[in-house]
Amino acid sequence: MRVGIIPVTPLQQNCSLLWCTATMRGALVDPGGDLPKLKQAIEKTGVTIEKILVTHGHLDHCGQAGVLAKELGVPIEGPHEEDRFWIAQLTDDGPRWNMEAHTFEPDRWLEDGDKVTVGELELDVVHCPGHTPGHVVFHHAPSRFAMVGDVLFRGGIGRWDFPRGNLEDLVDSITQKLWPLGDDVTFVPGHGPVSTFGQERRTNPYVSDDALDGRRPGQGLYG
Repeated sequence: MRVGIIPVTPLQQNCSLLWCTATMRGALVDPGGDLPKLKQAIEKTGVTIEKILVTHGHLDHCGQAGVLAKELGVPIEGPHEEDRFWIAQLTDDGPRWNMEAHTFEPDRWLEDGDKVTVGELELDVVHCPGHTPGHVVFHHAPSRFAMVGDVLFRGGIGRWDFPRGNLEDLVDSITQKLWPLGDDVTFVPGHGPVSTFGQERRTNPYVSDDALDGRRPGQGLYG
């Protein structure tokens, strides 16, 4: 497996180009915009894109996913259907952020425990609500690698003040669903540099073991 990170949109969202080295078939994860840049990366690597994967319904992550899927003739998988309302309002949200965004219908909504394939690779789907209610994470266990969208960042966590966001759900998603995958898992966040779950358990001011010791979301550190 190989992964390239391509920052897109004015929000510098980390779109991932993921591919199977055995078949050179790949997927774009969260192609929110800057489609010429994404097409250039595809051409440079020689990868054949077979699908688009989406972690959640915010426009910087999927605002142009539908457009690109039509141009490439590939399906869209994800996110969880709880994010349908976010995707339904993409066309209206675009002008508010001075970005191009278009509503679309995924070919497959994803559930916790589902599998998605890319070439010969198989990734596990982990439903991680909190930032949005339908947010999912893609985890490739053999490579000790995950693409976590806006659930977790190096030194931070996703916002929970959007509609149907929830801090307690977000913290539970991180500590009960991501941490058990292993400290050695490297992750690509939706924005900023990569990190590992172990590093965040040690140092993240919101969800490190020390930060959460004796606390509950909504108390102390969480205001």
